[in-house]
Amino acid sequence: MMSSILFEVRDSIAHITLNRPEKYNAFNREMALSLQARLDECADAAIRCVYLTGAGKAFSAGQDLDEVVAPDGPDIIKILGEHYNPIVRRLRRLEKPVVAAVNGVAAGAGANIALCCDVVVAARSASFIQAFSKIGLIPDSGGTYFLPRLVGLQKASALFMLGDKVGAEEAERMGMCYKVLDDAGFAEESLKIAQTLAAMPTRGLALTKQALNNSLSNHYDDQLHDEELLQEKAGATYDYKEGVQAFLEKRKPVFKGE
Repeated sequence: MMSSILFEVRDSIAHITLNRPEKYNAFNREMALSLQARLDECADAAIRCVYLTGAGKAFSAGQDLDEVVAPDGPDIIKILGEHYNPIVRRLRRLEKPVVAAVNGVAAGAGANIALCCDVVVAARSASFIQAFSKIGLIPDSGGTYFLPRLVGLQKASALFMLGDKVGAEEAERMGMCYKVLDDAGFAEESLKIAQTLAAMPTRGLALTKQALNNSLSNHYDDQLHDEELLQEKAGATYDYKEGVQAFLEKRKPVFKGE
């Protein structure tokens, strides 16, 4: 049986591929639980960046509706509580950068899983769709939290309610993704971003991610205090000392993620 999640670690990068191409990488229970397990493995200190993409023509079409209507299929509460919310929490709590390489359509939960990652890049032919309203549901998988913060309340409200298909270039203009890359060579070019991050002082990047997470709920003064605490931790790392020494010696730093 073909695995629904492909996983490989190369050059300190965990490559995770959603692998149900015949279903446009729509999530079923097995795939959701498998992705959670693989994200747990990414806590390994030897892994310094995670690269998440989809097989075939899609990133992910969201929930596999065939599973929902099956007589023994999980209900909505189980799908959110045991499938998607644990995935989003793992992606945000993972102490290393996660690159979402959106190679094709990202719809519903598939779109919102991508949007909660640290760096989102999209192929020029890719698109994002908040498809929930089309079947009478509300946006989930963190969508109502992250999308308004990325594009603003009014734009998010319209995208949620109308369910418009947003092309990659428009998504970049709105702030939904960092960069659009040409389809030709998309995998190679998007992977270069993960390679760059993996070679950086990844403890500092993890602390930056923690500061960003905190900023989503902190008061201004609380955030300044958190910056002090996190900067103290960053200043105690090997990579900080190496970065300063390399700058003074006018050489390229060699970071260890420590």
